[in-house]
Amino acid sequence: MPNFPIIDTHVHLWNPTRFRMPWLDDLEILNKTYEPPEYRVHTQGVEVEAIVYMEVDLKPVYGLLEARWVAEEARAADPRIQGIVAFAPVEDGVCVRSYLDELVKVGPTLKGVRRLIQNEADPNFSSRPDFIRGAQELADYGLSFDICIYHPQLPSAIKLVSQCPNISFMLDHIGKPNIIGHQLDPWREQINELASYPNVSCKISGMVTEADHEHWTPEDLAPYVQHILTAFGEDRVLFGGDWPVALLATSYPRWVATLDALTSHLSATARHKLWAENARRFYRLSAP
Repeated sequence: MPNFPIIDTHVHLWNPTRFRMPWLDDLEILNKTYEPPEYRVHTQGVEVEAIVYMEVDLKPVYGLLEARWVAEEARAADPRIQGIVAFAPVEDGVCVRSYLDELVKVGPTLKGVRRLIQNEADPNFSSRPDFIRGAQELADYGLSFDICIYHPQLPSAIKLVSQCPNISFMLDHIGKPNIIGHQLDPWREQINELASYPNVSCKISGMVTEADHEHWTPEDLAPYVQHILTAFGEDRVLFGGDWPVALLATSYPRWVATLDALTSHLSATARHKLWAENARRFYRLSAP
């Protein structure tokens, strides 16, 4: 385990009786309450200094309510919640401004937005003109954008990034490569192209759920982690726990210990960047 406090940049919190989340219906292990008390239990043995909350793909009508609820949780339940990445319908182009005008009223814990792309049937969804225009609008609000895709959608994400030089992008879950199939290409080449844009960072998270849930090993993950470290460099990689989704394949401490071992060759400076400092800079979090 890291011997210093870490920042978890990818934490989901939910109660299925509060907001409708259809994707949970057939996932028994996840279709229950996961809120700050549960997070504290699941992360025992790991010193988490700060948390970035990530929107949970609920029905869009609940988007603003979700952000307001999390902001209240940060005030009343767990002050470690220092950042919120909320849902926003960026595919609506300039009309997204009406939504963002209300969203920013959540307050300074709002750091960015995410419009989940991974489940869209159109592989070019994120490079449609209206999607690009909506993403460009984020600059006026000082908000970043988290890209959550499967690896076949990487070419479209590259087109999006190329048209938005003023937006800070975060690639979630290293672009969800086919880890269970041990497929590295063309993911590697596409990651290199995406990493060539200096406004893109990458979250090392969500890997075990792309591997064999029951039988994955650190060796299955190693070539992917190494390539991300090489492509993005020590200043643009961040740790994410992807809790509680990661429970489909791992406990929280096991994932932390695995990534710690896979990155043990890094310098002390690079390790602090991966586990905390890069997160603090990208999501504009408070000093420790």
